Amino acid sequence: MTKALEGVRVLDMTHVQSGPTCTQLLAWFGADVIKVERPGVGDITRGQLQDIPGVDSLYFTMLNHNKRSVTLDTKKEAGKKILTRLIEECDVMVENFAPGALDRMGFSWERIQEINPRIIYASVKGFGPGPFEDLKVYENVAQCTGGSASTTGFDDGPPTVTGAQIGDSGTGLHLAFGITTALYHRTVSGKGQRVECAMQDGVLNLCRVKLRDQQRLPHGPLTEYPQYPNTPFGDEVPRAGNASGGGQPGWAVQCKGGGANDYIYVIIQPPGWAPLMRTIGREELIEDPEWATPAKRLPKLDQCFAMIEEWTKTKTKYEVMGILNPLNVPCGPIMSMKELSEEQSLRDTGTIVEVDHPTRGKYLTVGNPVKLSDSPSDVTRSPHLGEHTDEILSQVVGYSAEEIEAAKAEGAV
Repeated sequence: MTKALEGVRVLDMTHVQSGPTCTQLLAWFGADVIKVERPGVGDITRGQLQDIPGVDSLYFTMLNHNKRSVTLDTKKEAGKKILTRLIEECDVMVENFAPGALDRMGFSWERIQEINPRIIYASVKGFGPGPFEDLKVYENVAQCTGGSASTTGFDDGPPTVTGAQIGDSGTGLHLAFGITTALYHRTVSGKGQRVECAMQDGVLNLCRVKLRDQQRLPHGPLTEYPQYPNTPFGDEVPRAGNASGGGQPGWAVQCKGGGANDYIYVIIQPPGWAPLMRTIGREELIEDPEWATPAKRLPKLDQCFAMIEEWTKTKTKYEVMGILNPLNVPCGPIMSMKELSEEQSLRDTGTIVEVDHPTRGKYLTVGNPVKLSDSPSDVTRSPHLGEHTDEILSQVVGYSAEEIEAAKAEGAV
């Protein structure tokens, strides 16, 4: 079977997380991703959060699988010539430099179009045009400016960022979608185009239900929020703790064990009320007029989940899941990173993959979360710094052995 993006060549000028997330997805689907790195230094994450001295960090390896690495100094004249040839030979160019960085190198979008009119030029930026556009951005800055932090956490506490990398990795996912869309459009138009994703925009896209709720506020209280009916709503969407964002009441209740993650999330849907009450031994509330309808339960959600928690505390989270799932009561255990790393089913589907690295040894990484029925996807180790420089200069750029040596002598590679 052919990989979905086989034959697509990507010039990867990204670093840290947002850009490498994007290009790794393309590489998993078969694109030939050429990662350009500074000679002797490479992607800064190679040395960040190192757990084994002198070995590429997990931060780097888990974002750069299936790629080839070439070192290149674009400040050198020979480096500029090599970059020009790479632009000529690639279908996609991806970068997440600070605004204007490539322009200062002499590679503006206009110049890139002149070199290769069919290339897709994709960029991650912190912000779109506006008051923030020249600001540096990091994961948590994106979460804060995109609406996530203001709506995450409990009402009596500060804004909270989430552990999911919705700013960096989330924007990388958006960018990969933009690139594949532009590639498809090229089959019709014959031309490349610019693809831009701002991290603020990507986070806001993932927070769309909160923008929904902001517009509902003027028309009455948000009854599915835990503040209702005891706390008045202001003119901004409040933090909702563990409340479900989908209109059905939900909460994380404690289970047997008492550990930090011995919890299960339970949702109370109208059809699930009767089986849930029978299961926890509160059959009398099934028909009780003060409890029988969602409208009557809404003001007493804290009491509802307290009753459920009395029962869940007598069982492990997996026992609770085994009992409630057959009753069609939506629930899910709070799974720690340790539990996820040990979950065999995730390994069987390739969602978690064990990779063997020549200097690190074996380690776990997240595999491709997108599965295609007829296009296989695999995970191979990340490259050493400059591992494929000679290969790329020869096979892609078309340099002779003498030209490669000359480029090395100049310090361009």
